[in-house]
Order: sequence, then structure tokens, then C-alpha cells
Amino acid sequence: MEGYSYSQIKKELGVSKSTLSAWLKHYPLSDERIAELTSKNHQRIENYIKTRRAQKEKILKEFYDREKSAIFPLSKRDLFIAGLFLYWGEGGKTKESELVFSNTNPAMVKFYMYWMGKSLGFEKQKIKIKLHLYKDMLIEKEINFWSKELGVKKSQFIKPYIKKSNKGDITYKSGFGHGTCNVAVANAILGKKVLMGLKAIEDYFNN
Repeated sequence: MEGYSYSQIKKELGVSKSTLSAWLKHYPLSDERIAELTSKNHQRIENYIKTRRAQKEKILKEFYDREKSAIFPLSKRDLFIAGLFLYWGEGGKTKESELVFSNTNPAMVKFYMYWMGKSLGFEKQKIKIKLHLYKDMLIEKEINFWSKELGVKKSQFIKPYIKKSNKGDITYKSGFGHGTCNVAVANAILGKKVLMGLKAIEDYFNN
């Protein structure tokens, strides 16, 4: 059993680790063998991590596919209600004549604009966008980013608000990479429609 690891010898002899340690305390492994066993242990650990990661990814993929099938396609009513709840959480509610939605996540802003078009019938070309940026951010670069992401013309962007702090000062791990995008629509009819829809939801749960 020369060169065997403790685990290998234990398996062969069927003894406890403490007994084996007592037997072999005067017979240490060579530096070469220790290095070899350590290398093997590292490989086993790496293989274990890869296996666990693959198992996790498989489980998440199964959940993803199941939830995607349950959610889509969205009906007209599904879309309208989803947009209302999104606006309830992230939209401005102080003016009946204006709808303002703010977020740092391009996907959420895209959904909001999709909802505005499909559920409220508002043309994307009439939307005005104001960015909230940090003083160490390049204005033109961020306008180009949001213009491309949202599929809107740069002429729809109004003068951005520049915060005095730097983007690098933020400690959050995600978000704020391209500032906050504020989408504004001046339309009294749509404003009343959305705000009264939210009031109906609020009253329903309050009562």
C-alpha cells in the first residue's frame, strides 16, 4: 500500500481514521506523493463543482421552460393588467395629464413602451425620453445606447439630468450601468385611464 492515501488505506483495511493515524504517524507521505494526492483532490473538487453547476442549470432550465409556457402568449387582458402593475410600481402618479415611467433596466423600459403601444394605442414616435446620468458618464454615448435599445430617434431625447455624483461611487452590484431612463407621455386621456385603473385595483384590495 505504499503511496496510498488515507482514504484508500481505510477502504482496504476497514479501520477508522484515528486508528490509521496512530499506525502511520511515524511514516509520513513524501512531498511528491502529497503533491500528487493534493492535485487529485483539486481535480475531484473541480469535477464536483462542475457536476453541481450542471445540475443547477438543468433544474433552472426546466423551471424556465415551464414558466415560459405558462406565461406566453399574453392575451390582450394579460398585457393590460401586467402593464398596470408595472406602472403602479415604477410609474409617476402625481399628474393625471402625464404618464412617466422610470427604470434602469432596458428590458423593463422596452416592455413599458410595448404596453403603451399595444394596450393604450400610443405611438412610440410621440414619446419623450429624459435620462438621469452621473457626471462621469458620456451623454452622447448613453443617448446612443438607449436610442438603439428602445428603437427611438435621438431627437426624442430631451436634455438629460446630470447627477453630481459619479457612477463609480455606486456600490450596487447591478443596474445603473447606463443611467435611469425616464419615458414621458403627455396625454390627459391616457393618464386618467391608467391612474383610474390603478385606483380600481387599490380599492378592490383595500375593501
